[in-house]
Amino acid sequence: MGTSALWRGSLATRLRIATGLILFAYAFFHFVNIGLGLISPVWMAAFQDARQVVTRSLPGSVLLYGALLIHAGLALTGLARRRSLRMRPAEAIQLGLGLLIPLQLIAHLVHTRYAHEVHGVNDEMSYLIILMWPNISIWQQSGLLLVVWIHGCIGLHFWLRLTSWWRAWVPWMIGLAVLVPAFALAGLLTEGRRMFAIFTDDAQRPGYMEAFNWPDTETFVALFAVKDWGLALFWGLLALAAAIHLGRKLMRRRNAVRIRYVDGPEIVSERGLTLLQMSRSHGVPHTALCGGKGRCTTCRVVIEEGADLLHPPSEVELRSLRAVGAPPNTRLACQIRPTDPATVFRVFRPEGGRSRAHASQGQERQLAVLFLDMRGFTARTTGQLPYDVVFLLNRFFDAIVPSVIGAGGTVDKYLGDGFLAVFEARDAQTSARAGIEAARSIGAALHVFNRTLAAEGTPPVRIGMGLHLGNLVLGEIGAAGHAPRTIIGDTVNAASRLEAETKALGVELLISHAVLEAAGVETDGLELREFTLRGVPQPVSALPVTAAATLSLGQPSDEQRSD
Repeated sequence: MGTSALWRGSLATRLRIATGLILFAYAFFHFVNIGLGLISPVWMAAFQDARQVVTRSLPGSVLLYGALLIHAGLALTGLARRRSLRMRPAEAIQLGLGLLIPLQLIAHLVHTRYAHEVHGVNDEMSYLIILMWPNISIWQQSGLLLVVWIHGCIGLHFWLRLTSWWRAWVPWMIGLAVLVPAFALAGLLTEGRRMFAIFTDDAQRPGYMEAFNWPDTETFVALFAVKDWGLALFWGLLALAAAIHLGRKLMRRRNAVRIRYVDGPEIVSERGLTLLQMSRSHGVPHTALCGGKGRCTTCRVVIEEGADLLHPPSEVELRSLRAVGAPPNTRLACQIRPTDPATVFRVFRPEGGRSRAHASQGQERQLAVLFLDMRGFTARTTGQLPYDVVFLLNRFFDAIVPSVIGAGGTVDKYLGDGFLAVFEARDAQTSARAGIEAARSIGAALHVFNRTLAAEGTPPVRIGMGLHLGNLVLGEIGAAGHAPRTIIGDTVNAASRLEAETKALGVELLISHAVLEAAGVETDGLELREFTLRGVPQPVSALPVTAAATLSLGQPSDEQRSD
C-alpha cells in the first residue's frame, strides 16, 4: 500500500490520524527528555529547552494544543455517534486508555504550562519531578506515561497494519515500544533520587526553590482549583457524549424493527441496516464469507414470515440466488433491509464452540497464478520403480521451485508431476510481474536441469505452464483443525486450461493478456491468440512462448512503475 492510501477516508479520519501523529511525536520526545535524567541532569535541561523552542512558540502552541483539542473532540464525538459499544478488545482497550489520559493530563498541564505562563513558575523537568516525588503523584504520572504510550502505539498499529512493510517491522517496533517508556521511567527515578537528596539538605533547598520560583500556598490553592475546573469540564463533556449516545440509541429504538431468528434470538434493530448488519450489531452469528459484498451466498436466509413486505431483490441478488438454485423466499442477508417484522432462518451457521481463524473464512484477492505440468510423465515413468519416480520428481521440484520462491511466489499445492503456484503481493501489478519473472526463471532452471540429465544419459524433461491473473478466494478449506490453506476460483481453472493448451501448440508457456496488462507490458506488437477454454465462460487471450527462458517483454514505463 502506498503512502497516499494511508490517508484515505473521511475528513474526520484524516484529522484523527494527523492529530494523533502530532501528539505521538510530542509524547516520544517528552519521554526521551525524561529518560535523559538517567545520563545527566544537564542533558535533561538542555533537551527540554530545545523542545520548548518549538512547543512554546506561537505556531508550535497552536499546532500542539489544536491537535490535542481536535483529537479529544473527535474521540468524544465518535463515542457519541457510535451505534453500539460492542467493539474488538484492542479497540476497547485503546478507547479506555484514551479516556483515562485527561484524568492525569489536566493536572500535568496546569502545573506546567499554566503555572509557567500565569504564575511565572520555572517548570523545569527537575521541578516537576521533585514536586511529585514524595507522594503518590509520581506513580500517577508514571501511569500516565504508560497510558499515553500504549494508547498511541495501538493507534499507530491500527493505522500502519494495512501496509505491506509493517508486518516485517512489528518485532522491531515492539522492542522500541518497550524501550522508550522503560528509558523514561529510569530517568524519572534517577532524577527523582537526586532531587530528593538535594531537597532534604537544608542548605541547598532554598536556592533551588528560588530558582524554580516555587509556588506559595496561595498559588498552589489556585492551581488545584484550576485543575478541578478542568476535570469538571472533562467529566461534563464525557457525560454529554454518553447522553447523546443514549439519546440516539433511544431514537433508533423508536424507529426499530423486530427480527426473530429460527433457532436463535429475537432482536430489535433500527431500520435502514441490512439484515447482516443487524445480526452483527447484536452479536448474532451469521456466516458471510465475502464480507457482505453480495459476492457469495453464504449469508442467505429463508424468510419464513414477512417475505411479502421486503423490497424485491436486485438483479445481482437474483443472479446469485439462481446460481445456487435457492428455493422461494430465500434472500441474501447482506442485500435486504427489513422495515417490517420478519422471521428468518439462517441457512449456514457458524459452528458452535468451534471457532475458525479468519483465514478459514476466505479473502478475495486479485493475483497471478501459475499452473505447471511435466510433459509425458506417465510414458517416462512406466516400468520404473516407485522410489525412482519419487527421486526424479523431487529432483525436478528441487531444481525449479526455487524460481517460484525467488520471485515472491509460493507453491499452493503439488499435483503429482506438477504444481499450482500463487504470487501474493500488495497489488495485481506486483503479482503479475512476479509471475512473469518466475516463468522465465523456471525456463532457465529447467535448461540447467536438463543438461544434468543429459550428462547422466537421461532424456530431458519438458514442461507446460499456464500463467493467468484474476480474482481468487484464499482460505482454509477442510474440517476445522485440519484445513490447509488453498486458493479457489475461475482464475485457477483458466490457468490450468491454458497449461493444457501448451501441449497442442508445442510451447512451454502461455501468458494471459490479463497478466501482461496488469504488469504494464505493451501488448500491441505481441502475437496474442484467443482460446476458448473448457469450463471458462469467456474466451481468454494469451501469448504463446516457445521457450520460457528466452522470455523478454521489455521494461514497463516509468509511469507504469509508479502506479
